[in-house]
Amino acid sequence: MVILKKKRIILWDDEAKLYFKQAIQYIKQESPQGAQTVKLAILEHVAVLKENAGIYEVDKFKIENDGSYRSVTVFSYRISYKITESHIHILRIRHTSQDPIIY
Repeated sequence: MVILKKKRIILWDDEAKLYFKQAIQYIKQESPQGAQTVKLAILEHVAVLKENAGIYEVDKFKIENDGSYRSVTVFSYRISYKITESHIHILRIRHTSQDPIIY
């Protein structure tokens, strides 16, 4: 699968959105500034996907991955996403200290 540079729409899975929100709230308890730093860094990495979805590595935890499933790690949070012709689907965000989920 060839992934060309193209402007796409970002869609967040409800579970990924919820985990992201909870993670930021958890960090905020200890460090409001740290929470803001992590939040902005993750959102910046996701924003890059709109125009260059293939920039990050192929997701090694996706079974039978045709290259459309990718991931990036930001401040110990692994973001998994799927590339389609018109969209980027943010599938999950998990802390890297958690056991990986093969899907």
